[in-house]
Amino acid sequence: MSAWLIAAYPWIKSLHIVSMVAWMAGLLYLPRLYVYHSMAPVGSDRSEIFKIMERRLQRGIMTPAMIATLGFGLVLAGTPGRVDWRMGWIWAKLALVVALGAFHYALSRWRDAFSTNSNIHSTRFFRIVNELPTLVLIGIVLLVVVKPF
Repeated sequence: MSAWLIAAYPWIKSLHIVSMVAWMAGLLYLPRLYVYHSMAPVGSDRSEIFKIMERRLQRGIMTPAMIATLGFGLVLAGTPGRVDWRMGWIWAKLALVVALGAFHYALSRWRDAFSTNSNIHSTRFFRIVNELPTLVLIGIVLLVVVKPF
């Protein structure tokens, strides 16, 4: 099966990148929705529309894209001869991927709070939080492309 994995590597890598882009788009957009949702009066039509948008984004796009990203990433990591596990960059990258997973989880908890009208965070909080996935993405891309250590 390893010969199949080696032959399929470019296809799997492409699917990994596409799913990662979809996941990142959600990780960047959902906190932005929270910024606007936090400004909407509780119980308003606008607030209810945000709830629908947030749920559809997370359940319909982000979570499936995250699962695909992780799945294709595991296949890539398991492809013989592609990753030198003695290098530090891969471990740093994996730590950042775990951080994105934790951020995804936090976003779902915040969405739960909005859905029950119990959000306690400010617009400013969500504006700051909105920047975090960009910083992690920059770190991951630099680690994968440059492999500095």
